[in-house]
Amino acid sequence: MRRLKLFLSVAAVFGLLWVLHRFLPVQHNPFRALDLTAPIGLATYGNLTDFKYDSALCQRKLSEAGVEFTVLAPDDPGSRCALGETLSLSKSLTPYNASPLRMSCHELAALYLWERNVARPLAEKTFGSPLRQIETYGTYSCRNIAGTKQRSQHAYANAIDISGFVLEDGRRISVRDHWRGRDDYGKYLTKVHKGACRLFSVTLGPDYNAAHADHFHLDMGSTESCK
Repeated sequence: MRRLKLFLSVAAVFGLLWVLHRFLPVQHNPFRALDLTAPIGLATYGNLTDFKYDSALCQRKLSEAGVEFTVLAPDDPGSRCALGETLSLSKSLTPYNASPLRMSCHELAALYLWERNVARPLAEKTFGSPLRQIETYGTYSCRNIAGTKQRSQHAYANAIDISGFVLEDGRRISVRDHWRGRDDYGKYLTKVHKGACRLFSVTLGPDYNAAHADHFHLDMGSTESCK
């Protein structure tokens, strides 16, 4: 009898897992590979971490989503801040003011999801105008975190600094000028910052410290923070 109960319990668990795998929408399903064209869901952040360990899968999913990039070979191991294989962004949903943007694959995947599901739809909803450009201070930079001896995630091509947004109608939303404003500009920045926290491991803005007074720092490092 005990063996029968154990068998039935195990069968029920596997049955439940099969149902979840078969019918749960991909954005909520932790057992399926992330679809970058799907909405953000319960499993999105967790599935993004799979891309850290499976570059081929990450690159395939980016290509399926229409992201264009060049694969960069690893640096000379003897060079300062030598990187492994990284990507150079050629084309995403929104042009960036700085190029080239060199990133790890999972950083680019998180950035694309943020563009697609947060920055772009919020711009149209808030201002009635699409995004024309995202302004950035760049991605890869061989340096430490300001005031410390610890390497920044920028040194691993695993971070991007976002300083502002330009709408198709010419209006510009600046992190430095409009953060925490009570108008639509400030509300937009608050929402895109909050949305980034759902996707990136670390999201830092002007409220974090003076060094971030004019940009959002978004990275896919090993720690988690939303400030």
